[in-house]
Amino acid sequence: MGLFDFASNIGKKIFGKDDEPAKKIADHIAGDNPGIDDLEVSFDQGKVSISGEAQSAAAMEKAVLMAGNIEGVASVDASGVKAPQQTESVEFYVIQKGDTLSAIAKHFYGNANEYPKLFEANREVIKDPDLIYPGQTIRIPK
Repeated sequence: MGLFDFASNIGKKIFGKDDEPAKKIADHIAGDNPGIDDLEVSFDQGKVSISGEAQSAAAMEKAVLMAGNIEGVASVDASGVKAPQQTESVEFYVIQKGDTLSAIAKHFYGNANEYPKLFEANREVIKDPDLIYPGQTIRIPK
C-alpha cells in the first residue's frame, strides 16, 4: 500500500496551530489502535507518513483511514507499514452529500439492512452510524 489522497479541508479536527500534528495523529490512531505495533507518524505540509507492523491488511487500511480522515491531511503514505497480504476484497468509498450507511449498504450489498457491516468495518473512523460526513473515506469489505 502506498500513497492515498484525501480531502484536506474536511475531516475530524484534532489539532490546532500550536500542536505537534504528528504526535496528535499518532495519539489519535493509538487511541483506537486498529492493530499497528511500533507505530511511527510524521507530518509535513499535509502529508502523513506512517510506519510500523500491522497485524493484518485491514489494520493498515484502518490506520490509513484514521489519519486521512483528519482535517488538514491531504495524503497518507503507508509504504513504511509492514502488513500481511490482503485476504479479503476491499473497496474504498468517499461519502457524498446525502449518503447514509443504509444507502451505501444498499448500493454495494443490495440490502440497506447490511449497514452494520459497514459500521463495524469502519468503527475507528465512524463512531456513530448516524454521523457520517461528505468527503469521509471508508472501507467497503466485499
